[in-house]
Amino acid sequence: MLEKRIEAAFVSATQKRGGLCLKFTSPSMAGVPDRLVLLPDGHFGFVEMKAPGKKPRPLQVQRLKQLKHLGFKVFVCDSLEKIGGILDAIQTS
Repeated sequence: MLEKRIEAAFVSATQKRGGLCLKFTSPSMAGVPDRLVLLPDGHFGFVEMKAPGKKPRPLQVQRLKQLKHLGFKVFVCDSLEKIGGILDAIQTS
């Protein structure tokens, strides 16, 4: 399964919950997560999308740790089965 298919399903699932799943790029900082997830009532998280079995690159791992250290919810999604759990975790934070 392609990362692109997982990402499309994630965007759709976020929209069904009344949220936005914005593509995130930062020209001044490499390795940032792929998506900003904004859910109703101010719930927010970062999500790095990966194909099944793929792991974040070392720089991506570093960026995820930086964001966690700042208190943000961060996740790696590499399967369709993880989508609901990640959205639940963001929504209940």
